[in-house]
Formats: sequence, structure tokens, C-alpha cells
Amino acid sequence: MRHFYILFLLFLLIVDAHAQSPKSEIRAVWLTTIGGLDWPHSYNEKEQKAELCHILDRLQKVGINTVLLQTRIRATTIYPSALEPWDGCLSGTPGKAPRYDALQLAIDECHKRGMQLHAWVVTIPIGKWNQLGCMQLRKKHPKLVKRIGEEGYLNPENPETANYLAQCCHEIVKNYDVDGIHLDYIRYPETWPKADRRGRNSRNASTPSQRRACITSIVRAIGKAVKSEKPWVMLSCSPIGKHDDLSRYRSGGWNARSAVSQDAQAWLRLGLMDALFPMMYFRDNQFFPFAIDWQEQAAGRFVVPGLGIYFLDPKEGRWTLDIISRQMNVVRQLGMGHCFFRYKFLNDNKKGIYDFTQYFNATPALIPAMSWLSSAAPTPPQHISLSQGMLCWSGARDNSSGSYLLYNIYASEDFPVDITNAANLVRSRLQANQLQVPTDGRMNYAVTAQDRFGQESPQAAQLLVNAGQSLRVKNRIARTNGTTITLPAKPSTLDAPFVIVETLQGRPVTTFAYDDKPKDISALPEGIYQLRSLGKKGRTHRIGFFTIKRKKEPATTTL
Repeated sequence: MRHFYILFLLFLLIVDAHAQSPKSEIRAVWLTTIGGLDWPHSYNEKEQKAELCHILDRLQKVGINTVLLQTRIRATTIYPSALEPWDGCLSGTPGKAPRYDALQLAIDECHKRGMQLHAWVVTIPIGKWNQLGCMQLRKKHPKLVKRIGEEGYLNPENPETANYLAQCCHEIVKNYDVDGIHLDYIRYPETWPKADRRGRNSRNASTPSQRRACITSIVRAIGKAVKSEKPWVMLSCSPIGKHDDLSRYRSGGWNARSAVSQDAQAWLRLGLMDALFPMMYFRDNQFFPFAIDWQEQAAGRFVVPGLGIYFLDPKEGRWTLDIISRQMNVVRQLGMGHCFFRYKFLNDNKKGIYDFTQYFNATPALIPAMSWLSSAAPTPPQHISLSQGMLCWSGARDNSSGSYLLYNIYASEDFPVDITNAANLVRSRLQANQLQVPTDGRMNYAVTAQDRFGQESPQAAQLLVNAGQSLRVKNRIARTNGTTITLPAKPSTLDAPFVIVETLQGRPVTTFAYDDKPKDISALPEGIYQLRSLGKKGRTHRIGFFTIKRKKEPATTTL
């Protein structure tokens, strides 16, 4: 019972965020594979596949639409590569292949759920000097590798490093239908020899401007390799969370541009990057001013702050949930989206972060269009039909030369269906041209086409199903005036003390005691919801749908 009260209080605290939940927003998470930190936790193929599907289901429930999957780890991979050996996280033995293609599985399962999969590529670090990835790379390309202590690194000052990393990224893009390439550690190691304050070389150390030029040349080479193969693939990186000192706030000596030679804001201005996911694992005045700086310098591209939810774990820090919730609210107001580091801490619901995110992302969100790459939106489907619960459509045309079209399905009792309202979005990025839908005759449908650049057709194919008639089903009637709702009568055989209100995507938004007293739903935004009974042993049953549409005159909604 206490759990339900906590969830309901969280809902009340962020109801304003629900009303502002945008239709387009990047909501991402880093899914780490090194050492099986986030996945996999077993060397058994069947268990690995089941665990990955479970992870993606959990992410879908909280509105995550972008998964950054660690694909190149330390000069080792989770896919069959002609350039580098297998990492040991899948088979248990470095260099040994698993019996399936983990990257392909992740892509397929993400796409089934309407989510994007970005291949997270660790660039400069290549692991311990005597570990497999580093050993093989220095044997093949000895001039590319530099040793610092016990660690090996690709030398950013060797022009061939840019070419080699470009080959690695091109191999992924050519062989896989990834939605993005996400570069990590695209910077100088902190221990790299530096020039003195006057810019004079110490042991032939490069100057700050030379170092920034070296990293930028790597970014440019990777971008050319990726975009020449598939221009719609989003290129991003994760720079240090503070770009540089601000006029009123110092970065404490740890920033992207001056400390580690990541001229990330320039990469946006130059068109070398589509998106940045800065690692903003800070709080208060070390977070908010720097978040505004990223937003102001975005040059029309995407900046998605990486949030340090790992600090919610008492073993990592002493952060409280309100620290993260304030950050999420502010970056949403800035139009920036959010990215969590990392999956484990979200899944473990540290300080209630999973519950909060479930409510914060009250409605689904599409990934914004990369309008700087293509502005030619596809045409909508020309034919739409519904027969025996199967919604079908056809006739959309791609105007961007992408590899295929995707489809977004909207549903509402109103006609025409408002495709600008995220609450009406019931499925996104569907590759098929058909979908099984409820056959209660109450919903009207609309379908839009979306290309690989994210451009959505401005109009939709509309289907009028509900012409105003009411469908009445015994024990399935709820009465609502948009402010309160009276639940259907509970069958005597049903042992369920609670009712869960969910979106059509299965995201819980609140819970009620299952009785005949009117329930306050004034805080819920307009949209379509489903009711599910919740038994004492956790068993649930759907008991119907209801729609909130607030008008001057009270309305009766039947399920």
C-alpha cells in the first residue's frame, strides 16, 4: 500500500511536467556492456537475449526512445568485425565469438519497440597494455598506439588514427541498420604530455590549439565515413559536461575545450556533429548555467544533457531525487531532452528515479527531425482501412532518399485526430504498414509517414470509425466529465483492491482504490487511457478504456 501512495505523490508533484511533455524529445540511456555492467549478466545465449528484451521493455515503459549501446568497448566489439576481436562480455572469453549477433538483435528489438539504437563507440582508449584489444591493435598498427602507464591509447596526433577510427565506424554503418554512431572518449587522455602555459613544447608536447585540431580531424574523418554511407545516421558524442569556463561560473579546471581538447560546440557550428550528449554529472551552479550555455551554443542541433543518476545510489553519492527531477524539468524547458547514466541505476529505481521518469514522460515522444540534413518531408499514406481489427495503410512516398519509411499511428475519439497531441500517439516508428487495434468502435485513427531523418508528413491519413455512437458493454461502463471518473462496478468474483490508470502504451499514471466513489482525474492531461484492475498478488486485468476531453458541457464516456 505504501508503494502506491508514494507513486501517487510523485504524480502530483510533477503534474505540470505532464502538461508540458513535448511530442518530440530525445529521451536516452547509456547501456554499458564493458564487464557486463548493464548487460549481459550471463554468458548463456538464451538468458542474454531474454535479459536484453526485458531491459528494452523496461525502458519503453518509461518513455525512453534512444538506446546508446556500447558496441566498441576497448578495441574489442560485440559484433563480428574484420578489424577488431570480440570482447569477452558475451562469450566469457576475449576473442571468442558468441553464437549470435548481439548488435543485430539489439537493433531489431529496439526497432520493434519504436526506439532508436545508436552504436556507442569508445574511441581513443584501447584498454590495458596486455589485454587482447590493445595487443592486437599494436601488433597490426604499432605506430598508432601510445602507452601511458598500464593503459594503451590511440595516438590522436597520428593522422592514421582518424582513418582507422573512421574505418571502424564505417564498418558498423555499412553492415547494420543503426540509427546513430555515438562517440565516447573522443578526446585527449588526461595524462597526455602538455605544453607549458606559454605554449612552448615540453618533450615535443603539442599546444592546446594543435590538440583541438587533432581531435577535430578525427571527428571530421568519422563523419565523412558515416555520412557517405548513410547520411541519415545521427553522429553524436559525449563531451565533458562543461564546455569551458563561463564569464560568471568557473568549470573547476575540468571542461571539454581547454582540459581535454574537445571543441564540441565548434563541431556543432561546423556541421561535424548532429548531436551532443554532454556528461553533466554535476549539480546546482555547476549544472544549470552550463546547461544554458550548451543550449545557447547548439547551432540548431541537438544537445541532450547526460544526467548522473548514479549519484542517487548511496554507494556513489548522496543525491536526492529532487536534484535530478529539477534538472529534468529545466532541460525540458530548454528543449534539450535527457539521457541517463546509466541503465542499472534507472532500473534499480534508486531514490524512485524509475517511478519519477514513468510519470515525467507521461506521453510518448518522437525523436526530433534532423532538419539540417533534410527538409523534404514524406507524403502521408493515401489509403487507410480497418477490417476485423486490422488497421492498414499504403501510398506514402519518401522524398528524402532514405532506406525506408516509418509510420506513426494516432487514435482519438475526436475527428479528425489531432496529430500534434502526443497523448494521441499510440505507436511510433512502425516499419510495417498494418497494426492490430481495439475493435470497440470508439476510436478514430490517423497515420503519418516518417523518414529516416525524422521528418514526419505534415498531414495524416485519417479514418473515421466512431461516428458518435456509444458502445455499451456489461460491467464495462465508466462515467467521466473530464474532472472525475466513476469506475465500472466490480464483479463479485474479482479480488482487486486497486485500479491502475495507464496510457495506451502501458505506462501507469496513477492508481485508485477500486470502489464506487468518484475519482479525481482533473490533473490528467487530455488523452486516451486504459483501466486495469490490480489484485493483491500483482495480477492485472484490463477492464476498459476511457477518454478525457474537457468541454464546457459534461460528457459521458463508455468503455
